Amino acid sequence: MINGENIVSDLARTTDLGPHRMAELHNRLAAAAGRDGVLDVAYRTVDSPVGPLLLAATDQGLIRVAYACEDHDAVLQELADRVSPRILLAPARLDAVTRELDEYFARSRRSFDVPLDWRLAAGFRAAVLHHLSEIGYGQTASYAAVAALAGSPRAVRAVGTACAKNPLPVVVPCHRVVRSDGGMGGYLGGAAAKRLLLDLEAAA
Repeated sequence: MINGENIVSDLARTTDLGPHRMAELHNRLAAAAGRDGVLDVAYRTVDSPVGPLLLAATDQGLIRVAYACEDHDAVLQELADRVSPRILLAPARLDAVTRELDEYFARSRRSFDVPLDWRLAAGFRAAVLHHLSEIGYGQTASYAAVAALAGSPRAVRAVGTACAKNPLPVVVPCHRVVRSDGGMGGYLGGAAAKRLLLDLEAAA
């Protein structure tokens, strides 16, 4: 059991917790879980120009960025099923990516430096996602061009599927992949989010 059992006792004994006290106890619990090695997935939500984003990280790196339209509760359940049920709201682990996202949306950052945990992508899908960073900031590439980069020029539809299932949108820039005819194509976070990201980068 987490050495934070004293913290749980504090909660049990307290009948009137104000928001500041609750936050303090939660932070102590998160710190104890991390210290005891039983916090496998930390998460937080942040506001952004494309709506609230759920961020989740393991000790290997950022594993998930999720739009509100993906249903954050469902995403957390998926992480519990596929990674570990030891998930806790622990914002401090996500401080670096939160800062980099703020810089990106302020147009002062063009690429992300935080470590990534790629375990939610495999096979050709992983190959596609790894090549997306080769599309420069403010640039776009067609699904066909990305298929060629990934070594399978005819796998255009598979590239679309890989982008649609990207576990790390914004940070891994699937929004830069567009149709050959210049149309935007689909996007995990919706057409408005994709247009905002493309316009933001074009204006920098």
